[in-house]
Amino acid sequence: MARYHIETYGCTSNRGESRQIERALRDGGHHPADGPEQADVAILNTCTVVEKTEHNMLRRAEELDEQTPADLVITGCMALAQGEQFREADIDAEVLHWDDVPEHVRNGECPTATPDTEPVVDGVVGILPIARGCMSDCSYCITKHATGRIDSPPVEENVEKARALVHAGAKEIRITGQDTGVYGWDSNQGESLLPELLDRICTEIDGEFRVRVGMANPKGVHGVREELASVFAEHDKLYNFLHAPVQSGSDDLLRDMRRQHTVSEYVEVVETFDEYLDEWTLSTDFIVGFPTETEHDHEQSLALLRETRPEKVNVTRFSKRPGTDAAEMDGLGGQVKKDRSSEMTDLKMEIVGDAYESMVGTEREVLFVEDGTEDSLVGYDSAYRQVAVPGAEDEADLGDIVTCEITGQNTVYALGEIC
Repeated sequence: MARYHIETYGCTSNRGESRQIERALRDGGHHPADGPEQADVAILNTCTVVEKTEHNMLRRAEELDEQTPADLVITGCMALAQGEQFREADIDAEVLHWDDVPEHVRNGECPTATPDTEPVVDGVVGILPIARGCMSDCSYCITKHATGRIDSPPVEENVEKARALVHAGAKEIRITGQDTGVYGWDSNQGESLLPELLDRICTEIDGEFRVRVGMANPKGVHGVREELASVFAEHDKLYNFLHAPVQSGSDDLLRDMRRQHTVSEYVEVVETFDEYLDEWTLSTDFIVGFPTETEHDHEQSLALLRETRPEKVNVTRFSKRPGTDAAEMDGLGGQVKKDRSSEMTDLKMEIVGDAYESMVGTEREVLFVEDGTEDSLVGYDSAYRQVAVPGAEDEADLGDIVTCEITGQNTVYALGEIC
């Protein structure tokens, strides 16, 4: 039986793929090593979202190639979309699809049940990838070359996976995918099955746990926005949180990006959730400096940010990804991208800071999911706002839901104390 070492970079969906790989290896009787030097096989699950990440992945692959005495397996988005780069760098590794990694490591052996074949849970957090792939064709995205079109397992299968995670000790289930909003489009005539899945997880699985829904593009959510918002309103187990990346406040730019939604559809999603939920967190993404972005387009993005006031915002400067259509466009200057990114980030910090300041003096039910600095614990309230509680280790454990008074904020998270 092999001893394996696995490293994962990138999004929660990638971490979910690694959980699946690790579970298959453990089901086959293999065990984690203390590090790459002690492993029979090292597995690198890569990301390739921007150029800087690509360089980091190549450097880490070179390091693992030197550190690991036996096999190195490279998988993930960069491996699938740009696998030739590892070969050109003379890295001695097998470049494989996620699904092929366990079989390669098992080397044809039959799975052997062992006492530790329970689902892999990271602390008290269980990651549930509900589907692979997406239905988009964004002009700047290289990840689609790795993941392909949406492939959705049945709702029943995902409910059982969620149940297994809860039985294994998960107190928070993070539902992931390249685009959770289009889950089921391939089997349900282009209509999302996400509302049904969330409703069944909350009603059919016993236990005290919470569920966070991962990234869902506005187009997939828009068609089921009222049904989805009503499911959120009905179930306390669901964090009132939606990550819907808009990318731009300009319809002209969205067309150039080949995003499937319009600005008005994104706003309608936000307005629907505002109608159904008293308090919730909107998370979104903006790309600044896309090759065709004008100053007017940028101003429209800032206006949309002010209008919808998302409490979590990812601001990314455009970088050309090889093999994408946007890579063929004439780009904007680096200083233009830097200036626009700084302006948007300043506005973002103002909006996020206001949201956390509004929490001060209130009481919140907080689920602790991770250790903080020194003796603190970090958790999330019902709207998935982060709360750090100094000294909490003396009074609570990870997985506990505790009433906390919010005593302050540090712009991107709140500070609290246990009541």
